[in-house]
Amino acid sequence: MTAQNKRPAGLVAIDREMARQHEDALASFEDNDEIAAKVAASIRRSGRLVLLGMGASHAVARAVEPLYREHGIDAIALPLSEQLGQPLPLVGKTVVVTSQSGESAEVLRWFAETGEHAETFGLTLEAGSFLGRTVPCLVGAGGTELAFAATRSLTVTFALHLAILAALGEDPAAALAVLKAPETIAIDAALAALGDVTTVVTSGRRLQGLAEALALGLTELSRLPCYSLEGGQLRHGPMEMLGPKVGIVLFRGKDSTADLVTAMAVSVVEAGAPLIVFDASGMSPVAGAVTLTFKPASGLAAIFAMLPVAQRLMIAFADSRVGNAGTPVRTSKVTRSE
Repeated sequence: MTAQNKRPAGLVAIDREMARQHEDALASFEDNDEIAAKVAASIRRSGRLVLLGMGASHAVARAVEPLYREHGIDAIALPLSEQLGQPLPLVGKTVVVTSQSGESAEVLRWFAETGEHAETFGLTLEAGSFLGRTVPCLVGAGGTELAFAATRSLTVTFALHLAILAALGEDPAAALAVLKAPETIAIDAALAALGDVTTVVTSGRRLQGLAEALALGLTELSRLPCYSLEGGQLRHGPMEMLGPKVGIVLFRGKDSTADLVTAMAVSVVEAGAPLIVFDASGMSPVAGAVTLTFKPASGLAAIFAMLPVAQRLMIAFADSRVGNAGTPVRTSKVTRSE
């Protein structure tokens, strides 16, 4: 489509955001060490962490949830809307609320309806936002993301979490190295594999949060039903949907769940569904899958490596399906109603 028509304005806006996401992520990591140390100190005291957010912010929280657990933290990520309607008790817990704009409807209502916020912190792109004014916040570099689907904001928010995790004692070197020298991976074969599908399902194990972020972006931009299922959940029944019209995207890192992702990949190929594997495991590719191979990595290093390539794939997929990809028709960048 882009070969025949002018690139849609919405995608041009996304291009601009993506072009500076690595630079902004590095600056975000470097500029938030003081507040990151305060958040880490709170997490150490409580031993329990609740991550609240909506949309892409929740997907980020899902992605870092296992990383905090590796440090012995009782960490859980919940949609802020769920916390509003069926609240988890928060006494004695550290709470991190993430909102790119700092102004979404759920953020405003949650703070209006809750009391003590002594151990509550925020992650945002806008220091002057409601969230930024209400609680101590790590603030991402570069200001508000203007394009519709989350790209730069995801990378920057992951970098803010990297700052907190580093303050908890994690070595950030591998993740920072990826941000400083991202790999260039061709997506042509992956895009071709999705040429005839009517829906895309993304899935992972330790990298499930990344899978959820991609599914959200695919849906927002292509307007097709694209969604995510954790690897075990995909195995328990939904395998019945597999076939030539259902594209599957799996994420495999160098971690203890890699063999489970491999087993799922084999099953998907056997079912005849187009399969793409984002692979940083260092293991052999699965026959019949389109494999995008990255240097072996886990955790945030794997996320930082895979995320920009996944973003390019979701953008190209959307551009092949709709004429004005990147321009929302039913939603807005900042969701101000529930």
